[in-house]
Amino acid sequence: MTLPFTADEFFDVFAAYNARLWPVALILWVVTAYAVMRSRDGATRPGFIPGVLAFHWVWSGLAYHAAFFSRINPAAWMFAGLFVLEGGLLTWYGVVHHRFQLRRGSSCRQALSWALIAYALLYPAIARAEGHAFPRLPIFGVPCPTTILTIGFLLAADRSLPRLVAVIPLLWACIGGSAAFLFGVRADLMLLASATILAVDTILRPTGLDDSRLAR
Repeated sequence: MTLPFTADEFFDVFAAYNARLWPVALILWVVTAYAVMRSRDGATRPGFIPGVLAFHWVWSGLAYHAAFFSRINPAAWMFAGLFVLEGGLLTWYGVVHHRFQLRRGSSCRQALSWALIAYALLYPAIARAEGHAFPRLPIFGVPCPTTILTIGFLLAADRSLPRLVAVIPLLWACIGGSAAFLFGVRADLMLLASATILAVDTILRPTGLDDSRLAR
């Protein structure tokens, strides 16, 4: 695969992003960790979790793809558009129409979902532990941990959420997961694993549920 940038340029983008925006990334991590803890207790209001996820996607699209990654990759503008679109879908279905409800109880699906959510929160530490030094490493608020976090919550949600919301996370998991092989970001191997789980879950979803609440 021929890319329009080198590995050094790829990590330089993270260095520039982290140098300028690390306070926002830290705040976003704290807010997300709070949202996760509240959702585990069942204490969140409808729309809170999808609202947090929507912000992640819009932020990644604009603050990472458009503002920084576009400097070395023209395709970043298309990625930015897709990320903002995903933020819009999460806002429309999750915040406006409240079709993003978390399941309760215990199951293999739930265990996998919360494991992925925890992994996303630990992503910066995992990337650091595998040898990537700050500031030239992916931290919070960039596309790959955002996608893992979202897939985790999509698996934790009930099946009233349309399949459409899963399309862009699955697409980015395939694109972003290539970094695990091309640039040695082994933390992104979880992108490919989580995408496989979500794809199987989406395919096996009973038909007729996507439109079940459109009239409500």
